Amino acid sequence: MTQPVLGILTLYLNEAGHLEERSIYQKMTAAGRKLGLSVFVFTPKDVNYTLNRIHALFYHTETNSWSRKWTAFPHMIYDRCRIQRTYRFDQLLKFRSRYGHLTFLNRPLRNKWTIHRILSKEPVYRTYLPATKYIEDISDVSDMIRKYPLVYLKPINGTGGRGILRIQKGKDGQLHIQGRDQARRIVSPQHITASKLSSYLIPWHLKSNRYIAQQGIQIKLASGRVHDYRMLVQKNGEGVWEVTGCAGRIGAAGSITSNLHGGGHAATMSALLKDWLRDETRVSQVKEEAEQLGVSIAAYLERNYGRLCELALDLAIDRKGGIWLLEVNPKPAREVFAQAGEKEVYRKAIIRPLEYALWLYNQKKRRRFKDKQAAVSDVRADYDDEWDFD
Repeated sequence: MTQPVLGILTLYLNEAGHLEERSIYQKMTAAGRKLGLSVFVFTPKDVNYTLNRIHALFYHTETNSWSRKWTAFPHMIYDRCRIQRTYRFDQLLKFRSRYGHLTFLNRPLRNKWTIHRILSKEPVYRTYLPATKYIEDISDVSDMIRKYPLVYLKPINGTGGRGILRIQKGKDGQLHIQGRDQARRIVSPQHITASKLSSYLIPWHLKSNRYIAQQGIQIKLASGRVHDYRMLVQKNGEGVWEVTGCAGRIGAAGSITSNLHGGGHAATMSALLKDWLRDETRVSQVKEEAEQLGVSIAAYLERNYGRLCELALDLAIDRKGGIWLLEVNPKPAREVFAQAGEKEVYRKAIIRPLEYALWLYNQKKRRRFKDKQAAVSDVRADYDDEWDFD
């Protein structure tokens, strides 16, 4: 019997062929082998469009080594490609266009602004969304600052905390600005008057780089560091959405974001929430509400964008226990759970896409079998009609 095959689609980070999540792919290959699922890794650059073959990367668990081999297309594709400002992303768009009819575990989501707008259409989600505005002009930023004492400026396609600015209005009317550039480096904090905001923001090219302005939530701990929560929602081995886990992230000193790549560190959600809310009953209520929200949003976005297998929700929780959805990440990392010491959650986070892939494969296999049975029944009915002399 043919073993199902899963191809993990990713992008090289540089000309040397570096892969950002190579260790994760190794773990997935090993786990897939135990489940009866063959796994290989490839990029759009590795595809021969004429022969419809892939020069794929295969990980060998016995020797802890990688090798390349030409192979046929897999039964399913797990898209792990993140946005790049390189020609490699153009190659990805070409691949998706050419092979979009194949079975993908997950379809691309849109940018932060589009996701915000589609969630805003549903009243049940609106109360969880910070006020957000697409920036057409510097005046849009000024309008947000007049309405809210804290505002974040974010590129709609940014990841990992890149290119984010935090603007806080002080009691003296001055604006305190902090941020990270596109290389995640911390931008030196500055105090400026509102009249100088426009000249300060000009080099950031907010319109051409497509930015949003978002109402900020006060989430600084007593240490002065910001914190938030990363919730991972995944399909399980029965094709049902579940919360795999949720962990806290605490930003580095002087950082406006909590991203681990920016020097932050992880903690369990329970420990961080207890310290933040100081009310165990409220902690339980918030966790339950957050999980219900996560599953609901995942199902809603899937109905709007097509098949998905996992999403990460970045959540802020205010002092009263109010939950705010900061953004949705369709290609989530898993390291936050390992760093928080939640080994079982980390294991599930790696295995669940594989279990879902097997479920999807078997569903399609059963559907094909039923279609064949229906076709045979039709032929028999036609044959019986031909010999019906009544």
